[in-house]
Amino acid sequence: QVQLVESGGGLVQAGGSLRLSCAASGRTGSMYRMGWFRQAAGKEREFVAAINWSGGTTSSADSVKGRFTISRDNAKNTVYLQMNSLKLEDTALYYCAAADIWNRVYEYWGQGTQVTVSS
Repeated sequence: QVQLVESGGGLVQAGGSLRLSCAASGRTGSMYRMGWFRQAAGKEREFVAAINWSGGTTSSADSVKGRFTISRDNAKNTVYLQMNSLKLEDTALYYCAAADIWNRVYEYWGQGTQVTVSS
């Protein structure tokens, strides 16, 4: 089992920045990939960005390319999402997720942290 706790959300004006953190605990030695997802009110959850736990290969959604950066600190078992040039449409509940090396699907999820972008 892997436990995930997100932090760093809040209220920010359009054009501003926030950094989200996701701290992992438990069987972190089995982690394969970690990702960020978001869900806006009335919409389905969507992929934002992901990073391989070893090697550090990243991927991100087209909607956030050039604005959001995912990174990791293996020593702290923490993944970050640096969000710059925030837009109103980035408002959502942001979730951290983890996939282990056996199943390689996102089966561990955090509780989410709210990001609200105001005009």
